[in-house]
Amino acid sequence: MSNLVPPHGADSLQPLLLPATERADEAQRAEHLKQVPLSSREVSDLFMLGMGAYTPLAGFMGEADWRGCCEHMQLADGLFWPIPITLSCAQDLGDSIGAGEDVALVDGETGELLGILTVEEKYSIDREFECSHVFRTTDPAHPGVAKVMSQGPVNLGGPVRTLSEGHFPETYAGLYHRPADTRAMFQDRGWSKVAAFQTRNPMHRSHEYLTKIAIEICDGVMIHQVLGALKPGDIPADVRVKAIDALVNNYFVDGTVLQAGYPIEMRYAGPREALLHAVFRQNFGCSHLVVGRDHAGVGDYYGPFDAHHIFDTLPEGSMKTEPLKIDITFFCYKCGGMATGKTCPHTAEDRLAISGTGLRQMLANHESVPAEFSRAEVIDVLQEYYDGLGRQ
Repeated sequence: MSNLVPPHGADSLQPLLLPATERADEAQRAEHLKQVPLSSREVSDLFMLGMGAYTPLAGFMGEADWRGCCEHMQLADGLFWPIPITLSCAQDLGDSIGAGEDVALVDGETGELLGILTVEEKYSIDREFECSHVFRTTDPAHPGVAKVMSQGPVNLGGPVRTLSEGHFPETYAGLYHRPADTRAMFQDRGWSKVAAFQTRNPMHRSHEYLTKIAIEICDGVMIHQVLGALKPGDIPADVRVKAIDALVNNYFVDGTVLQAGYPIEMRYAGPREALLHAVFRQNFGCSHLVVGRDHAGVGDYYGPFDAHHIFDTLPEGSMKTEPLKIDITFFCYKCGGMATGKTCPHTAEDRLAISGTGLRQMLANHESVPAEFSRAEVIDVLQEYYDGLGRQ
């Protein structure tokens, strides 16, 4: 009997990846189906559906689920879901597809066959309606808004059967773990209270501090890395893994941290995305999600604690995973260590603000990085990467 939180809205995980023994026949059948090309975001969502991270979704959303999700953060059946998971296509392709028809889902960049969708619905969406609710802006400079605005005019809804996980299992062997995998790992370690720490960056001292606070509260922490498409300038996953390993191996107690990765593409939806992160972390078996400053934000679209406040607006029972809300962290020279606004009484002049952007700028400019900003072992890994960029 598991002591972990149950999957979201279901008694058990519902992965949509077909067993390996069935994929060849389905792939052969797919050769005779119309092909629907997927954007990078849609590919990542298909992979999340395949691994069971989006339990209990059976596929891409129909119109009622899309509208309810945008407007009320609820599916048509009342289940809490904060961000729509949809698939779009061009008008002429949509017009050619009939209700109940099976279509092949292929990577829009490589043409690789990834799955089969049974089209139950075709519908058009109000893109500005979606963006204003999900992103709180319709500014096309917002990367998430830009993705929605560039979608095809027809959405296809219905159940999917996933046939591939792309390159992730091979490229990130030992890091790419499905929800069933992490749940088994947590149980093997005797963990029941598990915090997820979301990151798309190498971990500096503030990240380290947040993670250690979570370890004090829970049995352990899963450092959960984004492996999908990132923004230009972000550090590649393999470099991040090496840097995080250097941090964990030198500054954490053995057996308190599990490092894992997952194939989502960030939407940068700030508060709404923090909720999505909590929902699918519940499927991975996590009882808590670390929510720090400007979680999943971009630019100045969201306040630093908007992702904290949105959890307070949810109806009771929306999900099982709880936020660990942590104030802005910094190094205080008078305190002599890491602190937050709740624990440090000193002024801004005594504090060193720490950010991933600042760290990247220092490394790119070959500036000396203070020990208060990042661990030396981490800097060695990252500087080697930036030095390599300079030689290209």
